[in-house]
Amino acid sequence: MDNERSQPRLAGPRRIWTPRVKPEAPRRERSLSPAPGETTPHPANASLWEGFLARENLAAALRRVEQNAGAPGIDGMSTKELRPWLHRHWPQVRSALEAGTYRPSPVRRVTIPKPSGATRELGVPTALDRLVQQALLQVLTPVFDPTFADESFGFRPGRSAHGAVQAARRHLDSGAEWVVDLDLDRFFDRVQHDALMARVPRRVDDKQVLKLIRGYLEAGVMADGVKQRTGEGTPQGSPLSPLLSNVYLDDLDRELARRGHRFCRYADDVMIYVGSERAGQRVMEGISTLVEQSLKLRINRDKSAVAWAGKRPFLGFSFFKRKTGWRIAVSREAPKRAKRRLRELTARTWGVPMERRIQAINRFTRGWAAYFSLAEGERPFSDLDQWLRRRLRQVRWKEWKRFSARRRNLRALGIPERPAREWAATRKGPWRTAGSWVLSRSLTDAYWREQGLAGFTDPYRRLRDAERAARCGPACLVAWEGPG
Repeated sequence: MDNERSQPRLAGPRRIWTPRVKPEAPRRERSLSPAPGETTPHPANASLWEGFLARENLAAALRRVEQNAGAPGIDGMSTKELRPWLHRHWPQVRSALEAGTYRPSPVRRVTIPKPSGATRELGVPTALDRLVQQALLQVLTPVFDPTFADESFGFRPGRSAHGAVQAARRHLDSGAEWVVDLDLDRFFDRVQHDALMARVPRRVDDKQVLKLIRGYLEAGVMADGVKQRTGEGTPQGSPLSPLLSNVYLDDLDRELARRGHRFCRYADDVMIYVGSERAGQRVMEGISTLVEQSLKLRINRDKSAVAWAGKRPFLGFSFFKRKTGWRIAVSREAPKRAKRRLRELTARTWGVPMERRIQAINRFTRGWAAYFSLAEGERPFSDLDQWLRRRLRQVRWKEWKRFSARRRNLRALGIPERPAREWAATRKGPWRTAGSWVLSRSLTDAYWREQGLAGFTDPYRRLRDAERAARCGPACLVAWEGPG
């Protein structure tokens, strides 16, 4: 009992996990000194640690971790179990953080396939480490983000892949129609810890924060039950990794800007736009040397290239030129990747009701349409819809199984008796039958809409119409709706 009473007292039952916050230091008057330089620590660093452990910051971090969910780390604890666990153990965790004795757990190594056929290694932190990293991220982002280059778009608040693609189109419209496409080979696995930690103190001088960041970099990975130390890399999958990658590549951004290049960077995807192929070859040679010697990274020579911009996709989008300027389209590879996912969702071996299957498909198609709503032209969306409906007709035909069920359902959907009998007895396979006139006429587009299928084209049209209305305002709405 004495030991229990000696523990720090916690808040009420709804907030029991949150720690007490130290009193804030009295605010100083605004300094009249000039703004800090690029390597000057942020003036708010004195309160970074207190801000990291503040109740509001931790509460926001916990909500974000719970929303993101994700697989458990090496301890097996899910994000749903984190809040009850913190009810009992947060005082000890905070004490360890304050004393500098907190030791992050190794991440769980997970290998996932890439669209190219290769594999990508992810690191899955424990739920507690995700909370601590998210809380760190929330106080470090306001320190670092304002210093990043305008041409950097990846993993930054208020920026997105759409912004990067639109910026690329502006470069093309300005006449820089050749692109130097740099592929950083396994960037997240090759970041040098010492080089990264030499860059972080340019803006952060809080030793407790720096020690905690170093602890996460050196936490190691757990592979096949064995802990492996890592001297390089920031494992993909951790909340802090995207910010640290931007910190590391900020030197590259500044050097590109100093040389006057027009470029866009989204995480480790770097596109530099130049006016000719010869200029592109010269830039490729110079920047490759900079990346390999100064940043200690590797350029994948097989995937990097100098090419006309219409032949190099960027973030799933491609570009084509018209008399009025460059336009944005869906790349050729994007629908192929979408089909790979839809094959899983429409597999005949996945024995779930059609309603549940369509719900899962809708989540994917709406997200895909929202991402590619920047593209012009409905053709990729309508082609995917046509292919998807055939996949679903195949599933439905397989569900009917027997002759009697197939004949009965075809008759109920308006097929005459004779063809209904003939097709119910067919020996053709499900995929070939799904493309036949009898199923196209019975399982129509209207039928699938009644089943709740959203598809690709309808969400795309709604998003495009909403964007046009936002750009044009009330005048366009009047033009669309007609007079009166």
